[in-house]
Amino acid sequence: MQLGIILYYVNFIRTLFVIAIIYFAIRVFSRYILPHMIQKGIKNMQQKMHEQYREKQRTGRSEGEVTIEKNNTSRKNDQPDEGEYIDFEEVD
Repeated sequence: MQLGIILYYVNFIRTLFVIAIIYFAIRVFSRYILPHMIQKGIKNMQQKMHEQYREKQRTGRSEGEVTIEKNNTSRKNDQPDEGEYIDFEEVD
């Protein structure tokens, strides 16, 4: 009987110890590692946006210049013209 009580307390203490380790691991991760990961992600995004801005500036267009680019892949009518559709009403 006493052995059962001792094993119960040992398992209880072991469970508390595991919970404490997990709690402190989460605190260390969120305090030290997570901010560095977020900061690195933000720097990468800023660098990509800066590269996109530079790429846009390299096109050589002056400010205020207007260009029209036509996309040839989309067509409204792939079928030949079949004529006009006329909406009519019957007259009695």
